[in-house]
Amino acid sequence: MRYYNSIIETIGDTPMVKLNSVAKGIPGTILAKVEYFNPGNSMKDRMALKMIEDAEKRGDIKPGGTIIEGTSGNTGMGLALAAISKGYKCIFTLADKQSPEKMDILRAVGAEVIVCPTNVEPEDPRSYYSVAQKLNEEIPNSYYPNQYDNASNALAHYETTGPEMWRDTEGKITHYAAGVGTGGSMCGTAKYLKEQNADIVSVGIDTYGSVFKKFKETGNFDEKEIYPYLTEGIGEDILPKNVDFSLIDHFVKVTDKDGAIMTRKLAREEGLFCGWSCGSAVAGALEWARENLKEDDVMVIILPDHGTRYLGKVYNDNWMKDHGFLEERDFATAADILQRQNGNGNLVTIDKNAKISEAVSLLTSGSISQLPVTDGNEFVGSLIDSRLLAKMIETPEIKDQAVSTVMDKPFQFVTADNTLDVLSSVINRDNPAVMVRDENNEPHIITQHDLLKSMAGN
Repeated sequence: MRYYNSIIETIGDTPMVKLNSVAKGIPGTILAKVEYFNPGNSMKDRMALKMIEDAEKRGDIKPGGTIIEGTSGNTGMGLALAAISKGYKCIFTLADKQSPEKMDILRAVGAEVIVCPTNVEPEDPRSYYSVAQKLNEEIPNSYYPNQYDNASNALAHYETTGPEMWRDTEGKITHYAAGVGTGGSMCGTAKYLKEQNADIVSVGIDTYGSVFKKFKETGNFDEKEIYPYLTEGIGEDILPKNVDFSLIDHFVKVTDKDGAIMTRKLAREEGLFCGWSCGSAVAGALEWARENLKEDDVMVIILPDHGTRYLGKVYNDNWMKDHGFLEERDFATAADILQRQNGNGNLVTIDKNAKISEAVSLLTSGSISQLPVTDGNEFVGSLIDSRLLAKMIETPEIKDQAVSTVMDKPFQFVTADNTLDVLSSVINRDNPAVMVRDENNEPHIITQHDLLKSMAGN
């Protein structure tokens, strides 16, 4: 009889499938390694099992223990499968931008799910990183794998994914591409492949709103690069230890829209019903391949997960239209608003150490209602005229105090391709403005007034 003793024995040895339609006209052979053939429908099964087995060897978790992890969903599924097979409990923290399907799947396999806000700093006690760490400190016999910094993450791919690619291409692979999030699959696989052939080129796929590409190219961790984005599973606002930039030769950034559209094309034109970051990986890899691949080259792209995680998002026509990702509905974007400002949108700011009276002068003389507060090149806060007025009426003498004593949180940064419907959901009574950078990386402010003018066609 041929059978497996438990579901975790089926992890790995996933197939590679040639891309035909979406890669038409591009030289060389382009293959997709389809990781949704893993039992948890994602490549994260590999490293989840490795992290738990290595923790058991070290004695970091004992029978009956609890696994606690911050996850975008897929790592949680892999950990849950390992936990079921080994008799552990699971608690997972997720950012609220993750799809409802991911949360439902984790609950279906017995995990407790705690949803945390996306748009907070990693160190904020509300972030899904911080909440997971706190629970680990409070719950006895619990283990926090920390996939971002856990060496077993990359090691799992060094031991399995890389050797599978080398074996299945008979050593003919010349290029390897993957999305970069925790860095485990990208760097573990690249390390193995480069040890077999140092000339293999690795291409990391990043997203707008993430720090990776600029850090690779400049060595500068630029917080101006960080702003909210929709794509799940790639990009970061931190530098995980598993991201070894020496193993990533090039980075390509992909917009939310381009990743989503390619995801749908993979399903319709290749029969690959995969997740959003898969579309991003393919879109970025093909963009790079068009200019760099030769006829004899072989590129392998990792497709991390399955489309069932995104039924309510990229595979939902209404959701795609509402976000301006389908061409049937024409939405103006933040970039269009900047263009209409035509130089009139020069940003007025005030230093946090300036007096409140100076801020009042700027607000009144410029007939503006919102004022970003800076500390050098950093945006550290904001002033809103109505709130400032209320504070001055209550305490008139504060006019000689520093702006930093009364400022609110900084305005949120958004990407220039965000459409009016998306902007209108972000700009509200509590958040009367957003920030956006133009093609020259210069900051601008977009207010409720700007939205109304654009909707009226002015």
